[in-house]
Amino acid sequence: MHEYCLFCHQPLTHKLSWRTLIFPQPGPLLCEDCRAQLEKITPPVCPKCSRPLAKLDASYVEGALCLDCARWEQDPEWAGVLDENISLYTYNDFCKEIFTRFKFRGDYALAAIFADGIKEVLKSRTFDCIVPVPLSPERLSERLFNQAEALARAAGLETANILHRVHAEKQSKKTRADRIHQAQTFYMEKEVSIEGRSVLLVDDIYTTGSTVRHAAKVLREAGARKIVSLTVARS
Repeated sequence: MHEYCLFCHQPLTHKLSWRTLIFPQPGPLLCEDCRAQLEKITPPVCPKCSRPLAKLDASYVEGALCLDCARWEQDPEWAGVLDENISLYTYNDFCKEIFTRFKFRGDYALAAIFADGIKEVLKSRTFDCIVPVPLSPERLSERLFNQAEALARAAGLETANILHRVHAEKQSKKTRADRIHQAQTFYMEKEVSIEGRSVLLVDDIYTTGSTVRHAAKVLREAGARKIVSLTVARS
């Protein structure tokens, strides 16, 4: 059992019973206060991107989809490229702080916080190939690990690094329009066939959907039959 909260490092309290004494179970990774600040995404959501719809103004909903996804699907270049995005948590201030420490300060262990949530959402789904959204070699040398791959591995997923990325300006520094209209930065591993296969793309945060759609487009052009993305947080 973990003795301290993985995020705030406060001591964890464990409820003891005869059952837990005889059959020890892994304890929580976060204290109750930190767990309470992780906001799970719950229905109703946009079926295409998992955007929560309850607090969304009606003018931002078109049919069953949020307006963003409706516009992606109305664009002939992007329609049908991504079948679905699944997101677990709202990208609130607390979630943002976790990812700041995880991605930019190199606290690799924080990936474990999301492992159970990833396992839970995937338990009834199967894919032929699980692909972490890659970093460029330059960005990887800065961070020392790929956060998407770390999240997948924390959940026990076997990944295939068949996508590669050309170095470009950080996504966080781009405007929404820049992200949507950016040039293609992904390319496929040579001599790898995904013809007719179902692919799960794993990434950390869904913002505009541009990153996962650009990655999905390369996979779709390579013959992938179905492409679903799993992003831990949805902004």
